[in-house]
Amino acid sequence: MKNISSVVIVGRTNVGKSTLFNRMSADVKSITHDEEGVTRDFLHDMVTWKNVSFELKDTGGISLQPSKDIILEHVRQQALELIKAADLVLLVVDGTVGILPEDRDLSKMLHKLDKNVILVVNKADCKITESNMHEFERLGHKVIMAVSAQHGSGCDELQDEIIAILPKHKNVVEKPVEFKIVLLGKPNVGKSSLINLLLRENRMIVHDQPGTTREAVSERIAFHKIDIQITDTPGIRRKRGVTEPLEQMMTKSSFRAVENADIVLLLVDVSQGEISDQELKLAFYVLEKHKSLIMLFNKYDLLEHDDYAAQRLESSLEQYPQLTKRAVRVNISCKTGKNIGKIMSTVQEVWERSSQTLPNEEISSLLVSAINAKPLYHKTMPLIVYKAKQVATAPITIVMIVNQPQWFEDSQLAFFENVMRKKYDLRGVPVRILTRKK
Repeated sequence: MKNISSVVIVGRTNVGKSTLFNRMSADVKSITHDEEGVTRDFLHDMVTWKNVSFELKDTGGISLQPSKDIILEHVRQQALELIKAADLVLLVVDGTVGILPEDRDLSKMLHKLDKNVILVVNKADCKITESNMHEFERLGHKVIMAVSAQHGSGCDELQDEIIAILPKHKNVVEKPVEFKIVLLGKPNVGKSSLINLLLRENRMIVHDQPGTTREAVSERIAFHKIDIQITDTPGIRRKRGVTEPLEQMMTKSSFRAVENADIVLLLVDVSQGEISDQELKLAFYVLEKHKSLIMLFNKYDLLEHDDYAAQRLESSLEQYPQLTKRAVRVNISCKTGKNIGKIMSTVQEVWERSSQTLPNEEISSLLVSAINAKPLYHKTMPLIVYKAKQVATAPITIVMIVNQPQWFEDSQLAFFENVMRKKYDLRGVPVRILTRKK
């Protein structure tokens, strides 16, 4: 957001940067773990403290020495760019170990750049930190604050100091996004490449190593003057393959993003002419959560000259009509750019369908007539629908007033959903049908 001060958290790996970010951020949470280098793509959130707003950014742990590891080098370069653009830098160090060479190198760089810096000595709750405090004065920063990011001590005072240094942007309220979309898929199917194409910037680290994206990362995108939140997520493997605690946290991050989404873009690698069991499970999970589903078949350009693989894909999809009638499909190629331009217009169309309000009299007449024309029974007792009405959008939610709600099980509710889908254009849109006793 223009004219809002940028506060960037930097430091070497594993000093508590993400824990400090989580302490100060109300809405965005970074994964924290004892393993070094957990944070890769930077996270950010608008923070308001005592009626003053600023943008807080969490970066991956960095060294000033270039790395041969492509991912680590991208993390390093990204952090350096954020530092150069920052209005204030929070240099985080570990108070229990004193000054390490990496701390000293970062400090020297910040002095050369003539940045406003608060030296944040973390782990102030440990006794050894108190005895080490004088050592950090040698780094030459005017403002030194001792905090415990984990327990919160000193964090209020830190934010007081931040707003004392920054220009005053009074209580900035971001315009709410119209809706939220999430990119979901297995590891290494091209989600980060796709989000970079949609944002038209190299926001996410892209690498052929599975698991490059570690946590859900959200950005705002404008489409036809509408603000939309788009979120990239870590790839999700089969449950039995997820054993490491960090990957378990990554998977939970992805599922939380789906819970908060309105529309899910499920990216599927169809280069082999099939959709995997894991991708089917993810698709049905999205439907169970009553989210709009758009399936993006990536690498479809490879099937354009392989009729056998293309036919195999279509045949496999025919086995799941309950999926294909509820999802919208777009064939794309992140590599060639094929149909990338169609994605956001498809998203907008699905959102408009999901947000529509249908005529209640028409809905009631439609569903009552359907069950009268084709009676349904619980054992020998007839199911009766007296009337129906729409009570919510996104997802479209219909309440039917009936004789015995407990008699209306999943198969009966699916009958009414099919009636709705035949009458209205509900492609890609979830429909919830609830029952209430008369």
